[in-house]
Amino acid sequence: MSEAITPAQEIAALIERSRRAQEQIAHYSQEQVDELIRAMVYAVAREDRAEEIAQFTVEETQLGNYEGKYLKIHRKTRAALMDIINDKSVGVIEEDPERNIVKIAKPVGVIGALSPSTNPEATPVIKAIAAVKGRNSIIIAPHPRAKLTNKKIVDYMRDAIERCGAPADLVLGIEVPSLDLTNELMRQCDRVLATGGGAMVHAAYSSGTPALGVGVGNACITVDDSANLDEAAEKIRISKTLDLAASCSSDNSVLLFDSIYDEMMEKLQREGGYVLNADEKTKLQNTIWVDGHLNTAIVAQPAYKIAGMAGIELPEGKLFFIVPETGAGPDFPFSGEKLSVTMALYRVKDINEAIDLTNRIQAYQGQGHSCGIYSYSDDNIMAFADATKTSRVMVNQPQAASNSGNLWNGMRQTFSLGCGSWGGNATNNNITWRDLINETWVSKPLAETKVIPEDADLFGDAVIAKFS
Repeated sequence: MSEAITPAQEIAALIERSRRAQEQIAHYSQEQVDELIRAMVYAVAREDRAEEIAQFTVEETQLGNYEGKYLKIHRKTRAALMDIINDKSVGVIEEDPERNIVKIAKPVGVIGALSPSTNPEATPVIKAIAAVKGRNSIIIAPHPRAKLTNKKIVDYMRDAIERCGAPADLVLGIEVPSLDLTNELMRQCDRVLATGGGAMVHAAYSSGTPALGVGVGNACITVDDSANLDEAAEKIRISKTLDLAASCSSDNSVLLFDSIYDEMMEKLQREGGYVLNADEKTKLQNTIWVDGHLNTAIVAQPAYKIAGMAGIELPEGKLFFIVPETGAGPDFPFSGEKLSVTMALYRVKDINEAIDLTNRIQAYQGQGHSCGIYSYSDDNIMAFADATKTSRVMVNQPQAASNSGNLWNGMRQTFSLGCGSWGGNATNNNITWRDLINETWVSKPLAETKVIPEDADLFGDAVIAKFS
């Protein structure tokens, strides 16, 4: 009787297949690379496939809704392709004449990617095209709740790759995922691209492999007294209800200036918000958190279902919960991430109070990830951006649909958002193909050698005087 294959052996076999495939495209031209990623996206984003995948994802995961999944697989993947298709990722990708430096792109090898249950339809595609754009291969470890969705998407991409004459093993998936297999993948691959819960991201950084991880989201949104309130209310509703708040970029806390509080509250209610009273707030709190932990049964579920679980009578037409709140931190759980159509609402006096409260909320959860502001005051916008500990500030945009890139802004298209040192990450940027390559810097002598200036010019009289 043969011995069972260990997780290390199973992953080693996948790595070997993946590495052989990667070596076959290591010297592909830009045109060949771009044909591959076009085919990979078309294979899943075309109308019939997008409809199929969206429905399948909802049925398998029981998270989010068809409309949100369809938008991600049909539209977001297209936007991600459009965002990178004209980038030069082969050969010389950058020249700096002033420093006489040329940068050459080279593949990393095998990318190990984690895909979450809340966003399993577009994440594998966007990570895969970022990897292949850099002439890498990729192995995707899905959340067990979305393993069949991942297999379906991976199989479609593999077929597309073969149709282009390249090896299908450029994209592989773990078909029966487990924690042991995911940990082994992170140990054995060449670079980890981790999107998922905090524990998995921490494991990625602890794997011993160079890793790109993301921090916890808990988006905080401010509406000031210069905002277009109708615009703000509509866009907050769009963000709060997109895919039933499966994204950590959904508006978790909204801070309203005192001067517009009552008017904005009315507009949010007209957009489908339901304001909870004190008794209902207690019921909802006891439903969202069980023994101090987020109840997975409420994640990315419709408002009526959560209301039923909490024993709250939800009027017809109400799409999300508005929970009036005053504080931040563990004693105020609604100030944290909720992964549900639930929004904490605060009243603040001015931009300084909004900044202070935002920083206190995100010091509890979500520091470094994302903030938003509805404002037409450049002074307020820049004061907010300057003083908050955040990597992204979305201005007059629905947060969940915008911070990872969209057609109406210039943010890089991705589902992997670095949070900087605030969120325990190595990068602040929207992670894309440029993070998945190695770069060789070619340095030639300058036409004219630099000269170190005289001390008076280099240090300045004020500094020199301090040592006199």
